[in-house]
Amino acid sequence: MPRSWLLLVYRIPRNPTAGRVFVWRKLKQLGAIALQDAVWVLPLTPRTQEQFQWLASEITELQGEAVLWEADHVYATDREGLRRQFLEPVEAEYREILAALRKKDRDLAALSKRFQEAHARDYFASELGRKTRDKLLAADGE
Repeated sequence: MPRSWLLLVYRIPRNPTAGRVFVWRKLKQLGAIALQDAVWVLPLTPRTQEQFQWLASEITELQGEAVLWEADHVYATDREGLRRQFLEPVEAEYREILAALRKKDRDLAALSKRFQEAHARDYFASELGRKTRDKLLAADGE
């Protein structure tokens, strides 16, 4: 489990709703986990720090407020449950990619792009991610 975390706490005006939707989509794209309505967490990496800083700036441009917190520890009642919340969506994507690789009419370029997107959210270096990468490389060599 990472020892450092990045938390984004924000408030954004309800209207127009497009701003709220934009922020929510960006958080989902990053693979962030909602601890509460407007409190989101990611493992601290240079990439996640940069992405959250950009998002905080965008929230400010939308007339909202954002605060970034770095935490050395997150004390959760279910630490493994928090880890699973990050792993489950990524591993589901890996399983879909593996299933698509078994098809004859597969699009390796599209599957490779999907893998890269999932891999960017794989903060815990899933073993299934490594296997998926290996299968993609093997399929590319066929």
